Amino acid sequence: MMLTLLAPGSRTRRFSNRLLQVLITLFGLLVLTFFIGRVMPVDPVLAIVGPDADQSTYEQVYRQLGFDRSLLTQFGVYLGNLLHGDLGNALLTGKPVADDILRVFPATLELATVAIVIGAGLGIPLGVLAAARRNRPADYIVRVISLAGYSTPIFWVGMMGLLLFYAALGWVGGAGRLDLGLEGQVPHRTGMITVDALLAGNGTVLFNALNHLVLPACLLGFHSLAYISRMTRSFMLAQLSQEFVITARVKGLSEWQVIWNHAFRNILVQLLTVVALAYGSLLEGAVLIETVFSWPGFGSYLTGSLLLGDMNAVMGCVLLVGVIFVLINLLSDMLYQLFDPRTKS
Repeated sequence: MMLTLLAPGSRTRRFSNRLLQVLITLFGLLVLTFFIGRVMPVDPVLAIVGPDADQSTYEQVYRQLGFDRSLLTQFGVYLGNLLHGDLGNALLTGKPVADDILRVFPATLELATVAIVIGAGLGIPLGVLAAARRNRPADYIVRVISLAGYSTPIFWVGMMGLLLFYAALGWVGGAGRLDLGLEGQVPHRTGMITVDALLAGNGTVLFNALNHLVLPACLLGFHSLAYISRMTRSFMLAQLSQEFVITARVKGLSEWQVIWNHAFRNILVQLLTVVALAYGSLLEGAVLIETVFSWPGFGSYLTGSLLLGDMNAVMGCVLLVGVIFVLINLLSDMLYQLFDPRTKS
């Protein structure tokens, strides 16, 4: 009875501690990004006024941006604006950073979501197959595929994919998210063209969007497949050597039941972490694929901001990446309790 009464308070304390850890992590990330950005060898004032501006114009913009104040004062001003939802204006577009992120992030979200479905949907069964057929041809084939996907430069794979499947065979669409003639034909609701086309009931735009999406998503998914299949194989090998698996085989259970009902169920929690981290990496690390395919997403926006020295945009992007990983970890914790009841205690 006493344990039952204390359980809600214990859960509340656990949630409060986790929330405090999240806030400290995000604040530390913000501090590091801000102060590193201020010592980068890139002059954002020069990027605004241009190399031909006179000294008076340079100094005027310098003061307008607040660079004449101390670093602590600048950080305090930025933090105060951030608490009011103001991430500042981007030098690259001249628009609020929050508006820019809302504009470009759905493209990356769409690409990364399809990629992780491909990567996890194929990588997990391949990893299980490799573990179940250890040191047999199937295992060697899966390991070679994983090694190729993990070690081959993604930008090179992207260019070869465009040359083969678009230029030579014409099976997929080229660069961008849509053909130029189809731009703006569906209302902008979610920012994800496939979803917007479905909501609008426009089959032509939907097919064209999928035609452009399939190649970059498959290439990113192949890269994730390599990592996920290797981790799945490793987890499964550890489980298949346990005594409970040997006991299940002695009892006469089929190999399918031993692998999927006994060994695989025990690695679900570990796989959740692997897939979640892979998904987070895709959301913030699809820069090279977005560059090769001219995909107007989050990675391309972050790269352009870094090259320009636009710290408002960079800090907004870094903060978003931190929030993404925190939310993914929180979601993983919730799913742990669904797949492993022991974690509820």
